[in-house]
Amino acid sequence: MKLTMMVTTEHGRLDRVITDYFDDVTRSQADKWLHAGLVTVNGRPAKASYKVAADDQIVIAAPEPTVLSAKPQNIPLDIVYEDDDVLVVNKPQGMVVHPAPGHPDGTLVNGLMYHTTLSPINGVLRPGIVHRIDKDTSGLLMVAKTATAHQSLAAQLKAKTTDREYLAIVHGNIKEATGTIDAPLGRDPKNRKKHAVVPNGRHAVTHFEVVERFGSYTLVKCRLETGRTHQIRVHMAYIKHPVAGDPLYGPKHTLPGNGQYLHAATLGFTHPVTGQHLEFSAPLPDYFEAMLTRLRYGAFN
Repeated sequence: MKLTMMVTTEHGRLDRVITDYFDDVTRSQADKWLHAGLVTVNGRPAKASYKVAADDQIVIAAPEPTVLSAKPQNIPLDIVYEDDDVLVVNKPQGMVVHPAPGHPDGTLVNGLMYHTTLSPINGVLRPGIVHRIDKDTSGLLMVAKTATAHQSLAAQLKAKTTDREYLAIVHGNIKEATGTIDAPLGRDPKNRKKHAVVPNGRHAVTHFEVVERFGSYTLVKCRLETGRTHQIRVHMAYIKHPVAGDPLYGPKHTLPGNGQYLHAATLGFTHPVTGQHLEFSAPLPDYFEAMLTRLRYGAFN
């Protein structure tokens, strides 16, 4: 398999440019290709440290990818609710939702497949998955066990009738008690791994409410009106209050931890069969509560 890219705006180290350009290529994968001599620039083998310039042609003679498939794994899950049609699970920080290059197993889907049957609508890698949260975001996800349930839940998301509220620690002291961020989101033209507010992006709306202030940080509740990739993370960074601990959209000097302090705390939807409105909440993880305690005592201010 040959991957070819013509550099236009990218610049910097070759290994970083490769991972920025190709969404599913990790830094370790790029390093393996480079060390194996599978990467050429303008027809010549190149090292990871090569400084990419405009109009460079990078060709990667990558081996054929392994076909991924999700297999059941006995992984402990925090099931908040379950019946014959739907399931609500509280995902921990650090768990990937479904298999992907770099994360072939150990995902939420692997654990769900061991636990129960799932809707086949999203194929072999994402069965039952109606919506996702990022690896380092914790909290509630609704899962479809049947095709009928899947179609209903997906329709509710599209119609914006589900309730999804997150708690986040963000940088800075937000002066307003409440606010709405209405800014379109799309792929960041400068970094393909990121999303950004862009003129021709998809409609995206986030409502926020200040819960508690700590001087240099603020605890906010964010309610999603739409559900775009990285929406809260991008929107809060856009108003200069990035989520604390966020390695992609936040500053390097931030709260210690293993990722962004963002938790999907509340989830509500209409049951696809009974028509009953269901609402669930998940308590903050211990590490999140511990950080709030430290902030209340004046740490990091």
